[in-house]
Amino acid sequence: MTPRVVITSDAAKLLGRLQDKHGPLMFHQSGGCCDGSSPMCYPDGDFIVGDRDVLLGVLDVGAHGVPIWISGPQFQAWKHTQLVIDVVPGRGGGFSLEAPEGVRFLSRGRVFTDAEKALLQAIPVITGAAYERGERPLVRGEIIALDKACAKAAAPETCRPGSRQPQ
Repeated sequence: MTPRVVITSDAAKLLGRLQDKHGPLMFHQSGGCCDGSSPMCYPDGDFIVGDRDVLLGVLDVGAHGVPIWISGPQFQAWKHTQLVIDVVPGRGGGFSLEAPEGVRFLSRGRVFTDAEKALLQAIPVITGAAYERGERPLVRGEIIALDKACAKAAAPETCRPGSRQPQ
């Protein structure tokens, strides 16, 4: 099964270093405002996940993995897109843990194929409320090379930074 979220190897290395400093981590894909549309990295539990937030997946980084959350309404806009967590030089505009490192996490998107969309539609999403009841995803988001994610896209130009809405 295709995961809804994956991470590049460079971003996974940074995430591992942040785990060493801060312990278990989580992401929340920001929907805009003061921090743009960035994946915000927090110590696990420091960001309160809402009952209707959606768990995109758990990245296979560290012993316990790293959950990636998105708001319910934003998930509706992105549900046809695989989120690719990457890292780039520069400082983000939010409170994400990587800010002092001189880099920032960045969301890229890869539009799912029709076959992938059909498979994913058959699997119910896990909301914050369901997660509290103990539901967990079946697969973890893998660590990939960015060019691999873009090559899987129906059209390579569909793999772009997440600061724009997916096409």
